[in-house]
Parts: sequence; C-alpha cells; structure tokens
Amino acid sequence: MTDAPAGRAASAQGREGPQPSPDAVAVLGRLSVRGWSIAAAESLTGGRVTATLVDVPGASAHVRGGIVAYATEVKASQLGVDAALLAERGPVDPEVAAQMAEGVRRALRADVGLATTGVAGPDPQDGKPVGTVHVAVATPETVVVSTLSLSGSRDAIRTQAVHGVLELALTVV
Repeated sequence: MTDAPAGRAASAQGREGPQPSPDAVAVLGRLSVRGWSIAAAESLTGGRVTATLVDVPGASAHVRGGIVAYATEVKASQLGVDAALLAERGPVDPEVAAQMAEGVRRALRADVGLATTGVAGPDPQDGKPVGTVHVAVATPETVVVSTLSLSGSRDAIRTQAVHGVLELALTVV
C-alpha cells in the first residue's frame, strides 16, 4: 500500500498519456541541431500542427507559436498573403500555402514557417474537392510546397495534413 495522495496518483497516471508524434520529435531535434525556431500558419488544421509540436517535451526551446488563419481575410491581414492571389485563386492553392509559411516566419520571427491550407470537408470549396491539401515549409534557405490528395473523414484529413507538413519539414530542416 502507498501513502501517496489520490491526486498525486492521478497526476502520475496523466503523464503516461499518448506519446508525442515521432515526426514532431524529429523536426524539433533537427531544429535543435541548427539552433532554429519554428512557427505554424494553419487553416484546415486549426491549431493541430502547433499542438502536435508542443506535445513534445522541451518544445518551448524552439516553438514560437502559431496563427490559425481559418478565414480567407485573416490569411491576408495577419500573414500577408497577397489579396489579389486570394481573390483570383482562393485560399486552397499552393502559392497561398507558400505565402502563409513565409508570412508566419515574419509575423512570429521564426526561422522556419509551416503552413496548411485545404479542404477537409464535408463539402468541396471553391471547386476544390474534399481532401485537396497544400502544405508548405519556409526556411531561411528555401520554400517548398507539397500538394496532397487525402481521403477519409474530416478528422482523418486534418490529421494526415499535420503529418504531411511535418514530413515535408523533415526534407528541408
């Protein structure tokens, strides 16, 4: 029998929760080697990229923050995405993703910017089918964009988009 109060036992059990994403651990490890910081601009993922990064113990050494730019006008006003580009192509576009990644780097003074934009469903958006996702990574050296065609539920598409942007980051960080 133990003398530990019930509250302490519950706290200890809470620390045994889900393990951090291996992709997030790897990204933060690479940032550590380079001495870089990171920030995320998120549309369809609604903060999940940032949350996935901060699930990793010690993430505060590298994560600057995130901007959830769900509304199109927020992409322009907060991230500096070109309003003419948004008007012409809409928010689900590879160049929009690139500008979001660059914009969050500037806005939060980070070395690396991540971005997600796309259609999680349940309905198509601006003629783009559900599962169309663009992810981007901007570093001091390059900007890369990947277009993904994802399937599954709304939740599954959003989860896959998080995984996709972290995998893309591993190719350039």
